[in-house]
Amino acid sequence: MSGHSTYQPTSGFGKWMDARLPMARLMHDSFVSYPVPRNLNAFYTFGGILMLMLVSQIITGVVIAMHYTSDASTAFESVQLLRRDVSYGGLMQNWHAVGASFFFIAVYLHIARGMYYGSYKAPREVLWILGVIIYLLMMATAFMGYVLPWGQMSYWGAQVITNFFSAIPLVGDTVREYLLGGYSVGNATLNRFFSLHYLLPFMIAGIAILHVWALHVTGQTNPTGVEVKSKQDVIPFTPYATIKDAMALVIFFAVMAYFVFFLPDYLGHADNYIEANPLVTPAHIVPEWYFLPFYAVLRAIDFNIVIPFTDIVLIDSKLGGVLAMFGAIAILFFLPWLDTSDVRSGNYRPLFRIAFAIFVINAIFLGYLGSRPAEGIWVPLMKASTLVYFAYFIPILPLLGWIEKPLPRPASIMDAVMEKSQDEGAAHIEGSAAEPNTKG
Repeated sequence: MSGHSTYQPTSGFGKWMDARLPMARLMHDSFVSYPVPRNLNAFYTFGGILMLMLVSQIITGVVIAMHYTSDASTAFESVQLLRRDVSYGGLMQNWHAVGASFFFIAVYLHIARGMYYGSYKAPREVLWILGVIIYLLMMATAFMGYVLPWGQMSYWGAQVITNFFSAIPLVGDTVREYLLGGYSVGNATLNRFFSLHYLLPFMIAGIAILHVWALHVTGQTNPTGVEVKSKQDVIPFTPYATIKDAMALVIFFAVMAYFVFFLPDYLGHADNYIEANPLVTPAHIVPEWYFLPFYAVLRAIDFNIVIPFTDIVLIDSKLGGVLAMFGAIAILFFLPWLDTSDVRSGNYRPLFRIAFAIFVINAIFLGYLGSRPAEGIWVPLMKASTLVYFAYFIPILPLLGWIEKPLPRPASIMDAVMEKSQDEGAAHIEGSAAEPNTKG
């Protein structure tokens, strides 16, 4: 799609380097002359936002690691000292903590855009799978990072979540003991989680490079779902897409900066500002907000699966909850093959739009349910919402591909752009004609 390189070094040193290590050519071809569909909208800016968020999280994390002590007796105090006594330490800690939440906001919007516009469909299956792997590593990194402040919710959240690994037959207890470094959450756990929390972001960066590489091989999707057919369908990445990305970045970081400077603790849990105490259990143990939908799925399975007409338990409730929680994420890997429709974009699939809207609303509702106690009316609501979540993937998506009648699609990206321009022009003319003449 990118064609022949247009990079021309102008200096003698540039020509010398280009013949030996063409890094400047690679950057030019990837971020300047790289052609992108001319109809990309604001939802296609979150890839760039996520790359910068990853860089900012790594930088602030490295600075924080210089002052953090991964010892159970001093970890909590080291975080407080960082916030109070280190120059700009409070800003770094706030940016890192709030940045984790905004990282997930951006990635959820990025995933939702990909699901709606069919970015997982052929030939972009590997691109999608790499994205899901990045998401899994993000979740692991965030969970381990949440334990490091060594507050009440950090300690007890680690206790509850790691305990579920013991439900895995044969290897569960061994895996849990390896994660904890013993039989309970303690100093060894903190050291392990600190090491992994420091390492995983660099693994994410490496896979993100593969993700971008796969994107450049297959080309970017667009709101119409129509592939690029001519040079008229594309524009250079710079300055057109970079200007749009820059505007989205300014808005996104402005909102994030508001939380960093004025509401740094708003997205955290109050109990996590109390030092971890193994003898005092919080009233309600909940993870960070971005884990809440999967926490609700975990708690929705409170029943055993038995062999029909017997009392033999095939899968107990604990293992069932763990399988459902990991299954809610693992099913994303199979999305390219679950969606049987030949139409890529949801803009031309009326029934899919309804199903997708229900899925998004239900996912948000699952997050709310995850913050509620597992009692009373909340339990059946968790079960119903979990059922709706999985039903979207099986059987709704496969069935829609067979029964849905899509709307007519444009022949090319350029046709869609021209049609939109004509519609907007006609609407402007009609609006102008409807305005009353106030001149007199």
